[in-house]
Amino acid sequence: MVNERFIKFGYEKSNSKTNFTNNKIVHILFYSENDTLLSKALETNKDLLNFFKKIIVNKSTNSFLVRSEKGNFLLIRRKTENNELTLKYLQNLGGSIFNQIKSIGCSEAKIYEDDPEIIKQLCLGILLSSYKFDNYKMVKSKDLVDLKEVVVVSEEEKKNSKIFEEIRNLAQGVFTARDLVWQPPNILYPSTFADECKKLKKIGLKVTVYNEQQLNKMGMSALLAVGRGSRKDSRVVVMEWLGGKKNTPPMAFIGKGVCFDSGGLSLKPPKSMEDMKWDMGGAATVTGLLEAVALSKLKFNVVGILGLVENMPDGDAQRPGDVVKSVSGQTIEVLNTDAEGRLVLADLLSWTETKYKPKFMINLATLTGAMIVALGNIRAGLFSNDDKISKAIFEAGEYTGERVWAMPLDDDYDDLIKTEIADMKNIGGPGAGSITAACFLKRHVKKTPWAHLDIAGVTWKNKSSPSIPYGGVGWGVRMLYHLIKQN
Repeated sequence: MVNERFIKFGYEKSNSKTNFTNNKIVHILFYSENDTLLSKALETNKDLLNFFKKIIVNKSTNSFLVRSEKGNFLLIRRKTENNELTLKYLQNLGGSIFNQIKSIGCSEAKIYEDDPEIIKQLCLGILLSSYKFDNYKMVKSKDLVDLKEVVVVSEEEKKNSKIFEEIRNLAQGVFTARDLVWQPPNILYPSTFADECKKLKKIGLKVTVYNEQQLNKMGMSALLAVGRGSRKDSRVVVMEWLGGKKNTPPMAFIGKGVCFDSGGLSLKPPKSMEDMKWDMGGAATVTGLLEAVALSKLKFNVVGILGLVENMPDGDAQRPGDVVKSVSGQTIEVLNTDAEGRLVLADLLSWTETKYKPKFMINLATLTGAMIVALGNIRAGLFSNDDKISKAIFEAGEYTGERVWAMPLDDDYDDLIKTEIADMKNIGGPGAGSITAACFLKRHVKKTPWAHLDIAGVTWKNKSSPSIPYGGVGWGVRMLYHLIKQN
Protein backbone atom coordinates (compact mmCIF):
# COMPACT_ATOMS: atom_id res chain seq x y z
CA MET A 1 0.00 0.00 0.00
CA VAL A 2 3.06 2.26 0.20
CA ASN A 3 2.70 4.95 -2.40
CA GLU A 4 5.57 5.63 -4.78
CA ARG A 5 3.92 8.63 -6.43
CA PHE A 6 5.22 11.27 -4.09
CA ILE A 7 6.86 14.45 -5.20
CA LYS A 8 10.29 15.05 -3.65
CA PHE A 9 10.43 17.94 -1.15
CA GLY A 10 13.44 19.76 0.24
CA TYR A 11 14.89 23.01 1.58
CA GLU A 12 17.39 25.42 0.11
CA LYS A 13 18.93 28.39 1.86
CA SER A 14 18.31 31.80 0.32
CA ASN A 15 21.07 32.63 -2.15
CA SER A 16 21.85 35.93 -3.84
CA LYS A 17 23.18 34.04 -6.88
CA THR A 18 19.92 32.22 -7.65
CA ASN A 19 19.56 31.44 -11.35
CA PHE A 20 15.97 32.20 -12.34
CA THR A 21 16.31 31.48 -16.05
CA ASN A 22 16.22 27.64 -15.98
CA ASN A 23 13.11 26.81 -18.04
CA LYS A 24 12.49 23.55 -16.12
CA ILE A 25 11.94 25.45 -12.86
CA VAL A 26 8.98 27.60 -11.87
CA HIS A 27 9.59 30.09 -9.04
CA ILE A 28 6.64 30.71 -6.71
CA LEU A 29 6.65 34.17 -5.17
CA PHE A 30 4.14 35.80 -2.84
CA TYR A 31 3.27 39.46 -2.99
CA SER A 32 1.18 41.74 -0.82
CA GLU A 33 -0.58 45.02 -1.51
CA ASN A 34 2.47 46.98 -0.36
CA ASP A 35 4.95 44.66 -2.13
CA THR A 36 6.83 43.86 1.09
CA LEU A 37 6.74 40.09 0.56
CA LEU A 38 8.02 40.31 -2.98
CA SER A 39 10.67 42.82 -2.01
CA LYS A 40 11.98 40.48 0.66
CA ALA A 41 12.20 37.49 -1.70
CA LEU A 42 13.96 39.49 -4.41
CA GLU A 43 16.00 41.91 -2.32
CA THR A 44 19.19 40.86 -4.15
CA ASN A 45 17.62 41.11 -7.61
CA LYS A 46 16.31 44.65 -8.02
CA ASP A 47 15.94 44.31 -11.78
CA LEU A 48 13.53 41.38 -11.43
CA LEU A 49 11.71 43.09 -8.56
CA ASN A 50 11.02 46.19 -10.65
CA PHE A 51 9.93 44.00 -13.55
CA PHE A 52 7.26 42.33 -11.37
CA LYS A 53 6.08 45.55 -9.77
CA LYS A 54 5.12 46.88 -13.18
CA ILE A 55 3.15 43.71 -13.94
CA ILE A 56 1.36 43.52 -10.57
CA VAL A 57 -0.12 47.00 -10.99
CA ASN A 58 -2.26 45.79 -13.87
CA LYS A 59 -3.32 42.45 -12.34
CA SER A 60 -6.61 41.93 -10.53
CA THR A 61 -6.33 38.12 -10.21
CA ASN A 62 -4.91 36.49 -7.08
CA SER A 63 -2.34 34.44 -8.99
CA PHE A 64 -0.81 34.54 -12.42
CA LEU A 65 1.95 32.91 -14.42
CA VAL A 66 4.79 34.85 -15.97
CA ARG A 67 6.86 33.10 -18.64
CA SER A 68 9.67 35.26 -19.98
CA GLU A 69 13.36 35.27 -20.81
CA LYS A 70 13.90 36.09 -17.13
CA GLY A 71 12.39 32.69 -16.16
CA ASN A 72 9.11 31.00 -15.18
CA PHE A 73 7.26 32.57 -12.27
CA LEU A 74 4.01 32.02 -10.45
CA LEU A 75 3.06 35.14 -8.50
CA ILE A 76 0.46 34.74 -5.75
CA ARG A 77 -1.30 37.46 -3.84
CA ARG A 78 -1.24 36.81 -0.08
CA LYS A 79 -5.02 36.68 0.28
CA THR A 80 -6.62 35.88 3.63
CA GLU A 81 -10.02 34.73 4.84
CA ASN A 82 -11.14 36.95 7.72
CA ASN A 83 -7.51 38.08 8.00
CA GLU A 84 -6.47 34.47 8.63
CA LEU A 85 -4.68 32.05 6.34
CA THR A 86 -6.81 28.93 6.96
CA LEU A 87 -5.63 25.37 6.36
CA LYS A 88 -8.34 24.87 3.78
CA TYR A 89 -7.29 28.01 1.90
CA LEU A 90 -3.60 27.09 1.97
CA GLN A 91 -4.17 23.48 0.92
CA ASN A 92 -6.44 24.57 -1.92
CA LEU A 93 -3.81 27.12 -2.91
CA GLY A 94 -1.24 24.32 -2.96
CA GLY A 95 -3.56 22.34 -5.22
CA SER A 96 -3.93 25.31 -7.55
CA ILE A 97 -0.15 25.71 -7.63
CA PHE A 98 0.25 22.07 -8.66
CA ASN A 99 -2.31 22.39 -11.44
CA GLN A 100 -0.76 25.58 -12.81
CA ILE A 101 2.73 24.10 -12.77
CA LYS A 102 1.39 21.00 -14.51
CA SER A 103 -0.04 23.19 -17.26
CA ILE A 104 3.43 24.45 -18.25
CA GLY A 105 5.20 21.12 -17.75
CA CYS A 106 7.95 22.17 -15.32
CA SER A 107 9.67 19.41 -13.37
CA GLU A 108 10.74 21.53 -10.39
CA ALA A 109 9.19 24.31 -8.33
CA LYS A 110 10.83 26.67 -5.85
CA ILE A 111 8.70 28.30 -3.15
CA TYR A 112 10.10 31.43 -1.49
CA GLU A 113 8.59 31.42 2.02
CA ASP A 114 9.74 31.34 5.67
CA ASP A 115 6.55 30.61 7.63
CA PRO A 116 6.61 26.86 8.53
CA GLU A 117 2.82 26.48 8.76
CA ILE A 118 2.28 28.09 5.37
CA ILE A 119 4.97 25.88 3.88
CA LYS A 120 3.47 22.77 5.46
CA GLN A 121 -0.07 23.33 4.23
CA LEU A 122 0.96 24.52 0.75
CA CYS A 123 3.09 21.43 0.24
CA LEU A 124 0.35 19.15 1.59
CA GLY A 125 -2.07 20.72 -0.89
CA ILE A 126 0.43 20.11 -3.71
CA LEU A 127 0.74 16.46 -2.66
CA LEU A 128 -3.00 15.90 -2.33
CA SER A 129 -3.65 17.44 -5.73
CA SER A 130 -1.05 15.19 -7.39
CA TYR A 131 -3.10 12.05 -6.66
CA LYS A 132 -4.53 10.04 -9.51
CA PHE A 133 -5.92 6.51 -9.64
CA ASP A 134 -5.08 4.85 -12.96
CA ASN A 135 -4.24 1.34 -11.77
CA TYR A 136 -6.39 -0.34 -14.41
CA LYS A 137 -5.46 1.77 -17.44
CA MET A 138 -3.02 0.56 -20.07
CA VAL A 139 -1.89 4.13 -20.75
CA LYS A 140 -0.85 5.78 -17.50
CA SER A 141 -1.41 9.47 -16.90
CA LYS A 142 1.61 11.73 -17.23
CA ASP A 143 0.13 14.02 -14.59
CA LEU A 144 1.90 12.05 -11.90
CA VAL A 145 5.43 12.61 -13.18
CA ASP A 146 5.49 16.15 -14.55
CA LEU A 147 6.35 17.84 -11.26
CA LYS A 148 9.10 15.82 -9.58
CA GLU A 149 10.52 18.15 -6.94
CA VAL A 150 9.50 21.10 -4.77
CA VAL A 151 12.23 23.13 -3.06
CA VAL A 152 11.45 25.67 -0.34
CA VAL A 153 13.85 28.60 -0.35
CA SER A 154 14.03 29.90 3.19
CA GLU A 155 16.27 31.31 5.91
CA GLU A 156 14.77 28.71 8.27
CA GLU A 157 16.16 25.66 6.49
CA LYS A 158 17.52 23.76 9.48
CA LYS A 159 14.76 24.78 11.88
CA ASN A 160 11.96 23.43 9.70
CA SER A 161 13.69 20.46 8.09
CA LYS A 162 11.21 17.87 9.53
CA ILE A 163 8.07 19.49 8.13
CA PHE A 164 7.96 17.34 5.05
CA GLU A 165 8.09 14.03 6.89
CA GLU A 166 4.73 14.59 8.58
CA ILE A 167 2.94 15.86 5.47
CA ARG A 168 4.23 12.85 3.54
CA ASN A 169 2.86 10.54 6.26
CA LEU A 170 -0.47 12.31 6.31
CA ALA A 171 -0.75 12.33 2.51
CA GLN A 172 0.08 8.61 2.49
CA GLY A 173 -2.89 7.97 4.78
CA VAL A 174 -5.18 10.04 2.56
CA PHE A 175 -3.90 8.28 -0.56
CA THR A 176 -4.49 4.87 1.00
CA ALA A 177 -8.07 5.81 1.84
CA ARG A 178 -8.58 7.11 -1.71
CA ASP A 179 -7.05 3.99 -3.24
CA LEU A 180 -9.35 1.73 -1.24
CA VAL A 181 -12.47 3.70 -2.18
CA TRP A 182 -11.48 3.59 -5.85
CA GLN A 183 -10.99 -0.19 -5.99
CA PRO A 184 -13.64 -2.15 -7.93
CA PRO A 185 -15.69 -4.62 -5.87
CA ASN A 186 -14.39 -7.69 -7.74
CA ILE A 187 -10.92 -6.74 -6.49
CA LEU A 188 -11.70 -5.37 -3.03
CA TYR A 189 -13.98 -7.52 -0.91
CA PRO A 190 -13.80 -8.42 2.80
CA SER A 191 -10.86 -10.84 2.70
CA THR A 192 -8.76 -8.80 0.25
CA PHE A 193 -9.46 -5.61 2.21
CA ALA A 194 -8.22 -7.43 5.30
CA ASP A 195 -5.11 -8.50 3.36
CA GLU A 196 -4.38 -4.84 2.56
CA CYS A 197 -4.62 -4.02 6.26
CA LYS A 198 -2.17 -6.82 7.11
CA LYS A 199 0.47 -5.06 5.00
CA LEU A 200 0.47 -2.27 7.58
CA LYS A 201 2.12 -4.57 10.12
CA LYS A 202 5.46 -3.57 8.59
CA ILE A 203 5.06 0.03 9.83
CA GLY A 204 4.38 -1.10 13.41
CA LEU A 205 0.61 -1.56 13.55
CA LYS A 206 -0.72 -4.64 15.30
CA VAL A 207 -3.32 -6.09 12.92
CA THR A 208 -5.78 -8.80 13.93
CA VAL A 209 -8.28 -10.31 11.48
CA TYR A 210 -11.35 -12.21 12.73
CA ASN A 211 -13.06 -14.72 10.40
CA GLU A 212 -16.71 -15.73 10.39
CA GLN A 213 -16.25 -18.66 12.77
CA GLN A 214 -14.55 -16.39 15.31
CA LEU A 215 -17.15 -13.64 14.82
CA ASN A 216 -19.93 -16.12 15.49
CA LYS A 217 -18.30 -17.05 18.80
CA MET A 218 -17.98 -13.33 19.60
CA GLY A 219 -21.75 -12.93 19.17
CA MET A 220 -21.63 -10.65 16.10
CA SER A 221 -24.87 -12.01 14.69
CA ALA A 222 -26.08 -8.67 13.35
CA LEU A 223 -22.89 -8.12 11.33
CA LEU A 224 -22.86 -11.70 10.07
CA ALA A 225 -26.51 -11.47 9.01
CA VAL A 226 -25.60 -8.72 6.54
CA GLY A 227 -23.08 -10.92 4.76
CA ARG A 228 -25.18 -14.09 4.64
CA GLY A 229 -26.21 -13.55 1.01
CA SER A 230 -22.64 -13.17 -0.26
CA ARG A 231 -20.16 -15.85 -1.30
CA LYS A 232 -17.46 -13.57 0.15
CA ASP A 233 -17.02 -14.27 3.86
CA SER A 234 -17.23 -11.35 6.26
CA ARG A 235 -14.27 -10.12 8.30
CA VAL A 236 -13.55 -7.81 11.21
CA VAL A 237 -10.14 -6.13 11.26
CA VAL A 238 -8.62 -4.56 14.36
CA MET A 239 -5.59 -2.26 13.99
CA GLU A 240 -3.80 -1.11 17.14
CA TRP A 241 -1.23 1.64 17.60
CA LEU A 242 0.01 1.84 21.18
CA GLY A 243 2.29 4.87 21.06
CA GLY A 244 0.99 6.43 24.28
CA LYS A 245 1.37 5.64 27.96
CA LYS A 246 0.77 2.06 29.02
CA ASN A 247 -2.75 1.33 30.29
CA THR A 248 -4.07 4.64 28.92
CA PRO A 249 -7.49 4.12 27.26
CA PRO A 250 -7.21 4.33 23.48
CA MET A 251 -9.11 6.54 21.10
CA ALA A 252 -11.27 4.21 19.00
CA PHE A 253 -12.29 4.73 15.37
CA ILE A 254 -14.80 2.36 13.80
CA GLY A 255 -15.45 2.11 10.07
CA LYS A 256 -18.36 0.71 8.10
CA GLY A 257 -16.85 -1.52 5.43
CA VAL A 258 -19.64 -2.70 3.13
CA CYS A 259 -17.44 -3.53 0.15
CA PHE A 260 -20.44 -3.73 -2.13
CA ASP A 261 -24.05 -2.96 -1.29
CA SER A 262 -26.71 -4.38 -3.59
CA GLY A 263 -29.35 -3.69 -0.96
CA GLY A 264 -29.72 -7.43 -0.31
CA LEU A 265 -33.25 -8.75 -0.84
CA SER A 266 -34.45 -5.12 -0.54
CA LEU A 267 -32.67 -4.72 -3.87
CA LYS A 268 -31.51 -1.30 -5.04
CA PRO A 269 -32.37 -0.18 -8.59
CA PRO A 270 -29.41 -0.67 -10.98
CA LYS A 271 -28.52 3.04 -11.17
CA SER A 272 -28.25 3.22 -7.38
CA MET A 273 -25.80 0.32 -7.33
CA GLU A 274 -23.21 1.94 -9.57
CA ASP A 275 -21.60 3.85 -6.70
CA MET A 276 -21.86 1.12 -4.08
CA LYS A 277 -18.25 0.04 -4.38
CA TRP A 278 -17.48 2.95 -2.07
CA ASP A 279 -19.96 1.98 0.65
CA MET A 280 -16.82 1.03 2.57
CA GLY A 281 -15.66 4.67 2.74
CA GLY A 282 -15.75 4.72 6.54
CA ALA A 283 -13.45 1.70 6.76
CA ALA A 284 -11.13 3.27 4.16
CA THR A 285 -10.80 6.46 6.23
CA VAL A 286 -10.04 4.51 9.42
CA THR A 287 -7.37 2.49 7.58
CA GLY A 288 -5.71 5.61 6.17
CA LEU A 289 -5.90 7.32 9.56
CA LEU A 290 -4.18 4.44 11.38
CA GLU A 291 -1.49 4.32 8.69
CA ALA A 292 -0.77 8.06 9.08
CA VAL A 293 -0.69 7.72 12.89
CA ALA A 294 1.76 4.80 12.73
CA LEU A 295 4.02 6.41 10.12
CA SER A 296 4.25 9.57 12.23
CA LYS A 297 4.70 7.50 15.41
CA LEU A 298 2.23 9.66 17.32
CA LYS A 299 2.51 9.29 21.08
CA PHE A 300 -1.11 8.21 21.56
CA ASN A 301 -3.00 4.95 21.88
CA VAL A 302 -5.30 4.52 18.89
CA VAL A 303 -7.37 1.55 17.67
CA GLY A 304 -9.17 1.17 14.36
CA ILE A 305 -11.95 -1.41 13.92
CA LEU A 306 -13.37 -2.31 10.51
CA GLY A 307 -16.54 -4.29 9.82
CA LEU A 308 -16.02 -5.79 6.34
CA VAL A 309 -19.03 -7.36 4.64
CA GLU A 310 -20.76 -7.65 1.28
CA ASN A 311 -24.55 -7.19 1.09
CA MET A 312 -25.91 -9.45 -1.65
CA PRO A 313 -29.20 -11.23 -2.47
CA ASP A 314 -29.11 -15.00 -2.19
CA GLY A 315 -31.17 -17.95 -1.03
CA ASP A 316 -29.54 -17.60 2.38
CA ALA A 317 -29.69 -13.79 2.57
CA GLN A 318 -31.45 -12.19 5.52
CA ARG A 319 -35.08 -11.35 4.85
CA PRO A 320 -37.27 -8.36 5.70
CA GLY A 321 -38.96 -9.49 8.90
CA ASP A 322 -35.98 -11.40 10.32
CA VAL A 323 -34.99 -10.78 13.96
CA VAL A 324 -31.30 -10.84 14.90
CA LYS A 325 -29.48 -10.37 18.18
CA SER A 326 -26.60 -7.90 18.49
CA VAL A 327 -23.46 -8.17 20.62
CA SER A 328 -25.20 -5.97 23.19
CA GLY A 329 -27.89 -8.63 23.65
CA GLN A 330 -30.59 -6.40 22.14
CA THR A 331 -32.78 -7.78 19.37
CA ILE A 332 -33.35 -6.08 16.02
CA GLU A 333 -36.23 -6.51 13.60
CA VAL A 334 -34.79 -6.16 10.09
CA LEU A 335 -37.49 -4.52 7.96
CA ASN A 336 -35.20 -3.29 5.19
CA THR A 337 -32.06 -5.24 4.27
CA ASP A 338 -30.70 -2.11 2.58
CA ALA A 339 -30.35 -0.48 6.01
CA GLU A 340 -27.44 -2.83 6.68
CA GLY A 341 -24.53 -0.58 7.74
CA ARG A 342 -26.10 0.15 11.11
CA LEU A 343 -26.27 -3.60 11.83
CA VAL A 344 -22.53 -3.87 11.21
CA LEU A 345 -21.73 -0.86 13.37
CA ALA A 346 -24.07 -1.93 16.19
CA ASP A 347 -21.99 -5.04 16.86
CA LEU A 348 -18.69 -3.20 16.52
CA LEU A 349 -19.68 -0.38 18.87
CA SER A 350 -20.79 -2.74 21.63
CA TRP A 351 -17.76 -4.98 21.23
CA THR A 352 -15.27 -2.08 21.13
CA GLU A 353 -16.74 -0.45 24.23
CA THR A 354 -16.52 -3.68 26.21
CA LYS A 355 -13.08 -4.77 25.02
CA TYR A 356 -11.16 -1.49 24.99
CA LYS A 357 -13.07 0.82 27.35
CA PRO A 358 -11.88 3.64 25.08
CA LYS A 359 -11.47 7.32 25.85
CA PHE A 360 -14.05 7.91 23.12
CA MET A 361 -15.45 6.15 20.06
CA ILE A 362 -16.01 7.71 16.64
CA ASN A 363 -17.62 5.71 13.88
CA LEU A 364 -17.60 6.71 10.22
CA ALA A 365 -20.09 5.40 7.71
CA THR A 366 -21.63 6.13 4.34
CA LEU A 367 -24.85 5.38 6.17
CA THR A 368 -27.81 7.21 4.62
CA GLY A 369 -28.85 8.90 1.41
CA ALA A 370 -30.94 11.18 3.60
CA MET A 371 -27.69 12.77 4.81
CA ILE A 372 -26.99 13.95 1.27
CA VAL A 373 -30.49 15.42 1.10
CA ALA A 374 -29.85 17.31 4.35
CA LEU A 375 -26.27 18.54 3.88
CA GLY A 376 -25.40 17.90 0.24
CA ASN A 377 -21.76 17.12 -0.56
CA ILE A 378 -20.23 19.85 1.61
CA ARG A 379 -20.42 18.69 5.24
CA ALA A 380 -20.71 15.34 7.00
CA GLY A 381 -23.44 14.79 9.56
CA LEU A 382 -22.33 14.70 13.20
CA PHE A 383 -24.35 12.89 15.86
CA SER A 384 -23.06 12.49 19.41
CA ASN A 385 -23.96 11.65 22.98
CA ASP A 386 -21.24 13.94 24.35
CA ASP A 387 -20.92 17.71 23.91
CA LYS A 388 -17.16 17.73 24.53
CA ILE A 389 -16.26 15.26 21.77
CA SER A 390 -18.85 16.85 19.47
CA LYS A 391 -17.25 20.27 19.94
CA ALA A 392 -13.74 18.86 19.40
CA ILE A 393 -14.79 17.19 16.12
CA PHE A 394 -16.53 20.33 14.89
CA GLU A 395 -13.49 22.50 15.62
CA ALA A 396 -11.12 20.00 14.00
CA GLY A 397 -13.34 20.01 10.92
CA GLU A 398 -13.41 23.80 10.71
CA TYR A 399 -9.63 23.90 11.13
CA THR A 400 -8.80 21.34 8.45
CA GLY A 401 -11.62 22.08 6.02
CA GLU A 402 -13.23 18.64 6.44
CA ARG A 403 -16.33 20.12 7.97
CA VAL A 404 -19.25 18.61 9.89
CA TRP A 405 -22.62 19.81 11.13
CA ALA A 406 -24.26 18.71 14.37
CA MET A 407 -27.61 16.92 14.05
CA PRO A 408 -30.21 16.13 16.76
CA LEU A 409 -30.70 12.87 18.68
CA ASP A 410 -33.94 13.68 20.53
CA ASP A 411 -35.88 10.93 22.28
CA ASP A 412 -38.83 11.67 20.00
CA TYR A 413 -36.75 10.40 17.06
CA ASP A 414 -35.72 7.33 19.02
CA ASP A 415 -39.40 6.45 19.44
CA LEU A 416 -39.58 5.96 15.66
CA ILE A 417 -37.49 2.77 15.80
CA LYS A 418 -39.62 1.02 18.42
CA THR A 419 -41.34 -2.20 17.36
CA GLU A 420 -43.64 -4.79 18.94
CA ILE A 421 -41.62 -7.91 18.14
CA ALA A 422 -38.07 -6.86 19.13
CA ASP A 423 -36.11 -4.27 21.09
CA MET A 424 -35.87 -2.09 17.99
CA LYS A 425 -36.29 -2.10 14.22
CA ASN A 426 -33.57 -1.11 11.76
CA ILE A 427 -35.54 1.68 10.04
CA GLY A 428 -37.83 4.48 11.21
CA GLY A 429 -40.55 6.18 9.24
CA PRO A 430 -40.32 7.97 5.89
CA GLY A 431 -38.69 11.07 7.40
CA ALA A 432 -35.54 11.84 9.41
CA GLY A 433 -33.77 8.78 8.04
CA SER A 434 -30.27 9.90 9.06
CA ILE A 435 -31.42 10.75 12.59
CA THR A 436 -33.23 7.47 13.22
CA ALA A 437 -30.16 5.59 11.94
CA ALA A 438 -28.03 7.49 14.46
CA CYS A 439 -30.58 6.76 17.22
CA PHE A 440 -30.24 3.08 16.34
CA LEU A 441 -26.45 3.27 16.80
CA LYS A 442 -26.78 5.20 20.05
CA ARG A 443 -28.71 2.27 21.53
CA HIS A 444 -25.54 0.18 21.25
CA VAL A 445 -23.36 2.57 23.24
CA LYS A 446 -23.58 2.57 27.05
CA LYS A 447 -21.48 5.26 28.74
CA THR A 448 -18.53 5.95 26.43
CA PRO A 449 -18.34 9.38 24.74
CA TRP A 450 -19.35 8.59 21.17
CA ALA A 451 -19.85 10.30 17.84
CA HIS A 452 -21.26 9.06 14.56
CA LEU A 453 -20.12 10.70 11.33
CA ASP A 454 -22.43 10.07 8.37
CA ILE A 455 -20.08 10.63 5.43
CA ALA A 456 -22.39 9.55 2.61
CA GLY A 457 -22.15 12.93 0.89
CA VAL A 458 -18.41 13.55 1.22
CA THR A 459 -16.75 10.18 0.45
CA TRP A 460 -16.78 10.53 -3.35
CA LYS A 461 -16.34 13.65 -5.48
CA ASN A 462 -17.84 13.87 -8.97
CA LYS A 463 -16.01 17.12 -9.73
CA SER A 464 -12.40 17.98 -8.98
CA SER A 465 -11.47 20.79 -6.60
CA PRO A 466 -7.96 22.24 -6.12
CA SER A 467 -6.66 19.64 -3.64
CA ILE A 468 -9.16 16.83 -4.28
CA PRO A 469 -9.19 15.23 -7.73
CA TYR A 470 -12.29 13.44 -9.05
CA GLY A 471 -13.13 10.22 -7.21
CA GLY A 472 -12.32 8.96 -3.74
CA VAL A 473 -11.77 11.80 -1.27
CA GLY A 474 -10.18 10.11 1.73
CA TRP A 475 -12.45 12.37 3.77
CA GLY A 476 -11.78 12.52 7.47
CA VAL A 477 -8.14 11.39 7.60
CA ARG A 478 -6.80 14.94 8.02
CA MET A 479 -9.53 16.01 10.44
CA LEU A 480 -9.26 12.96 12.70
CA TYR A 481 -5.45 13.06 12.62
CA HIS A 482 -5.64 16.63 13.91
CA LEU A 483 -8.22 15.58 16.51
CA ILE A 484 -5.89 12.86 17.82
CA LYS A 485 -3.00 15.32 18.15
CA GLN A 486 -5.24 17.66 20.17
CA ASN A 487 -6.04 14.93 22.71
